[in-house]
Amino acid sequence: MDSDTIKSQKHPMKKEKTRSVTYRLPVKLVEEIETEAMNNNVSHNVMARQILEKYIQWDRFANKIGIIPVPKKILDILGIDMSAEDINEVINVIKPVIKDTVLFIKGGYDLKRCIETLEDYMRASGMKSDHRVEGPLHHFIIQHELGSNWSKFTEQLLQEIFHEFLPDVEMKCESTETTVIATISLGEDFNEHEY
Repeated sequence: MDSDTIKSQKHPMKKEKTRSVTYRLPVKLVEEIETEAMNNNVSHNVMARQILEKYIQWDRFANKIGIIPVPKKILDILGIDMSAEDINEVINVIKPVIKDTVLFIKGGYDLKRCIETLEDYMRASGMKSDHRVEGPLHHFIIQHELGSNWSKFTEQLLQEIFHEFLPDVEMKCESTETTVIATISLGEDFNEHEY
């Protein structure tokens, strides 16, 4: 990937109308938000907005769709002995769950909504990801840090998702024990946030 021609595709920052609101909150909660904002080098307003956006984009749906937090160490241990058959079985179970989740959260099921929902999930779970565009090629970079079997799982899941919507387009992958880069031609104008 030539860094001169690659650009990261960001979530759109729309010029939105804003309004001021006042909430009465416990002092301890306000102090925790202030401390977190200071630790992240952002204003209290930005921190409050990030918290509320995360809730609106993901957290409010998590309980309704049956998502529970699982410690990373458990996933790490489960992945160590995963065979190719195990990966296939997990993907066969998770694919309809992904479809139901995308339909429920985004109100439709297509490639753009599917990618955006997976990005929302990764952001909510603290997984690092990036979407870079190089002409018509789109590079989806996922840093899971869970071992080589989870890289195989990620590659296969992305392969199946893209194949469902674009059966004639080939996806290429590069991976390590911690990172997967999936590359696919989606065109220069493809943006998963515009549907």
